Amino acid sequence: MALYEHMLIARQDISAQAVDALATHLKTIVEGEGGQVEKQEYWGLRTLSYRIKKNRKGHYVLLNISAPANAVQELERQLKINEDVLRYITVKVNAFEQSNASKKRDREREREREAKGEDAKAEEPAEGAAK
Repeated sequence: MALYEHMLIARQDISAQAVDALATHLKTIVEGEGGQVEKQEYWGLRTLSYRIKKNRKGHYVLLNISAPANAVQELERQLKINEDVLRYITVKVNAFEQSNASKKRDREREREREAKGEDAKAEEPAEGAAK
């Protein structure tokens, strides 16, 4: 099966719970067509660069999907019908990218390891000089 990154922007006046319910509905559509949603990520309510259908803000949702092409076609057909969705885009990818949150977490862990390594190196010469 092919890998897809699917991003959608929902209207600002619906609640975060309604957006989560929409994402869950999309997940059931994909699974019904023989695919699976690898990751569902809610990015929150963000300001749009320009107004879309009289909305200045939108709820952003990212889905990483592993599914056949007909599942993506059905997903996009359902999104065209839904009035709560302002925009969506589906991109075929070779591999899923790491999210910004997990990248940040990995960077912090690496900094901690480097700091511990530097502390250990700083202690070694002091011990060696004392002997």
